[in-house]
Amino acid sequence: MAGGASTPELVAACAAAGALGFLGAGYQTAARMRADVEAVRALTARPFGVNLFLPSPDDPDPADIAAYRTRLLPDAARLDTEPGVPRARDDDFDAKVETLLAGPPVAVVSFTFGRPSPDVVRAFQDAGTAVVMTVTSPDEARQCPDADALCVQGIEAGAHQGTFTNAESAGFGVRELVSAVRDVTRQPLLAAGGLGTRAHVAEVLALGAVAAQAGTAFLRSPESGASAVHKAALGDPRFTETTLTRAFSGRFARGLTNRFILRHSDAVPAAYPDVHYLTSPLRRAAAARGDADGLNLWAGTSWRSAAPIPAPEIVAALTP
Repeated sequence: MAGGASTPELVAACAAAGALGFLGAGYQTAARMRADVEAVRALTARPFGVNLFLPSPDDPDPADIAAYRTRLLPDAARLDTEPGVPRARDDDFDAKVETLLAGPPVAVVSFTFGRPSPDVVRAFQDAGTAVVMTVTSPDEARQCPDADALCVQGIEAGAHQGTFTNAESAGFGVRELVSAVRDVTRQPLLAAGGLGTRAHVAEVLALGAVAAQAGTAFLRSPESGASAVHKAALGDPRFTETTLTRAFSGRFARGLTNRFILRHSDAVPAAYPDVHYLTSPLRRAAAARGDADGLNLWAGTSWRSAAPIPAPEIVAALTP
């Protein structure tokens, strides 16, 4: 839930209800992450986690990025803005790690888009922080023997697919994936991907997961930092499906199928986070105008179950 959806208020509300809330630190600076961690601690004494994005391994062709920027110019003109320009590609990762290790330890740190170095893993574990790595296949699970637990992310998940490479997921549904990963490791598994009801949670627990992870289910809550446009779209009947697309960030992510996805998905290069920087001004302008067809409406396959109710009620509704 990078990009501001997982506010300190949402994390604290989930924690108060008995869940393990997570701050999504992707796209943030280390200083902003530190401020959010401190804000959570001011709201609750309960455990919580922080999710970090690994630096991008992509090596895109600058000409492809320039061509996509040119393609976005008509959209930008319609929104009275301009496409952005690529910036640093490391997501301030090293500084975030240093910041988390320098302060009081958070309960859990999870990693997406790969596995951190063994030194980073040991440093967190020595500090008393459990390490979770996001995997989308049994092969990726085998590459994470030092993790304290694995987040097993099925293709149904909203937002970015946590594959180690910038490729479309291998296609494992979360239920199939929990069973397949359970066959190759005894590490605790946290199931994620399209889990929007109590029955969904019960299913993955019965398959061997120790916990279920939900994101889209909380996006319409009052504690969520999702934009008003995004929250409204999740309840709008005109949106009838989700699509995996690179159009907004250069990396596959699942969102409600809108005009931007239909226009640009076939032309976008595999260039993350470069494309994220290109589209960021357009997405901000679309949100300000209430234009649901111009921004990323991240959503898992069970988005219809998301309700505009307080986070503690959502936790209760998901708990078997």
